[in-house]
Amino acid sequence: MAELNKMTIAAARDALRKGDVTSAELTEACLSEIDSAGALNAFVHHTPEIARAQAAAADARIKAGDAPDMCGIPLGIKDLFCTKGVPSQAASNILKGFKPEYESTVTSQLFDAGAVMLGKLNMDEFAMGSSNETSAYGNAVNPWRRGNDDSALTPGGSSGGSASAVAADLCLAATGTDTGGSIRQPAAFTGITGIKPTYGRVSRWGVVAFASSLDQAGPMTKDVRDAAIMLEAMCGHDAKDSTSADLAVPNFEAMLTGDIKGKTIGIPREYRMDGMPEEIEKLWAEGTEMLKAAGAKIVDISLPHTKYALPAYYVIAPAEASSNLARYDGVRYGHRAKLAAGDGITEMYEKTRAEGFGHEVQRRVMVGTYVLSAGFYDAYYNRARKVRTLIKRDFETVFADGIDAILTPTTPSAAFGLGEMSDADPIAMYLNDVFTVTVNLAGLPGIAVPTGVDKRGLPLGLQLIGRPWEEGDLLNTAYALEQAAGFVAKPRKWW
Repeated sequence: MAELNKMTIAAARDALRKGDVTSAELTEACLSEIDSAGALNAFVHHTPEIARAQAAAADARIKAGDAPDMCGIPLGIKDLFCTKGVPSQAASNILKGFKPEYESTVTSQLFDAGAVMLGKLNMDEFAMGSSNETSAYGNAVNPWRRGNDDSALTPGGSSGGSASAVAADLCLAATGTDTGGSIRQPAAFTGITGIKPTYGRVSRWGVVAFASSLDQAGPMTKDVRDAAIMLEAMCGHDAKDSTSADLAVPNFEAMLTGDIKGKTIGIPREYRMDGMPEEIEKLWAEGTEMLKAAGAKIVDISLPHTKYALPAYYVIAPAEASSNLARYDGVRYGHRAKLAAGDGITEMYEKTRAEGFGHEVQRRVMVGTYVLSAGFYDAYYNRARKVRTLIKRDFETVFADGIDAILTPTTPSAAFGLGEMSDADPIAMYLNDVFTVTVNLAGLPGIAVPTGVDKRGLPLGLQLIGRPWEEGDLLNTAYALEQAAGFVAKPRKWW
């Protein structure tokens, strides 16, 4: 079987069961591909020895007939997940050299299911960014190019390395995390599928925290079926995470019938932004028609507090980040600055954090500290929390009115060039999250599905937002959209 690295999880699982291929062969194909893809800067910590040992164990398990769906599947792991004995530094210099003595719940569950770790993936520092340009490892690069233009494009952020690796077939799938769109936006920019589950569906234990009330881990895969298979392995109650929901995990793949007759899909009028590119508008209209043709009822809906979502998010997320990142002080682990004679503990904190944190992290920590300070807590943080409640209520109202899922664009544009968004104007970068942050603020599941390309051949995605805890239903609607769109485009190999 040629080009094993290009297989989907579903196809690889079936081939492994039939004995047509081994996990060792799949793993070697991916490792070879990773070695020749340095230009993408997607993998930042390579673990070939671990991968080969896990593949051998998976092959033995498959032979014995005791193999879950993910057994033998080679994956990339975002650098935000703590992996025992393997560098886990959240793409930050402040955690340089940190090798945890424990395994995150998500990676434990994937490894227990027999999955293979090829290595750790690039990302924005502490998951703060929409373009993977804030990483201590340097930029991850999108495998897609604009027509004949050789300019390097962003794979999106913060899960940029995950998106790039999956789109370039360096791995069969990857883990990502999503605080304001960090799974869905990169998925849209690279022509892959990414799902953010309901808050609490996947354990956050052992995932380096950015904003604890918003962070959720999820799979980034080549199609919707793979997302269903991998999500099931990642879900489940975890007593170590106080926000983890004690709910049964359904067989998501079994729910992929493609039948959405009688479903009601909402189209929110507030997502029609001023200056939205014509191509995004057209894609959205085409996606609406596809779902209608598949038997769904299309209804215009209103989510009136949408316009406040971005400002509320950029108060709440930095506030939680400033609190979470206070632990990186040079005392217990990670980077510690060299001190001059006479320096005390205050100077150690200041110098360590100034050296260890990049500019974007520093900016967000300062914004977060400001909005939590005594004179501004009510004016900013408390007000943002109230707005968040109103945004959540908007969704609850439309779901109570019989809406099964909501269709929106995922991003306001296709992938942009690295360096094109000026650091002098962080607001322009933050606007990339305009369609995705509401989902995190409301704790809902959302999925990005590739549905077309722009005039320069770059992928574009649509987002479906589902009811809480109904990922199976959401995945089925996404599956129907995927079938109708028939997206099969792949990046031209230049790396």
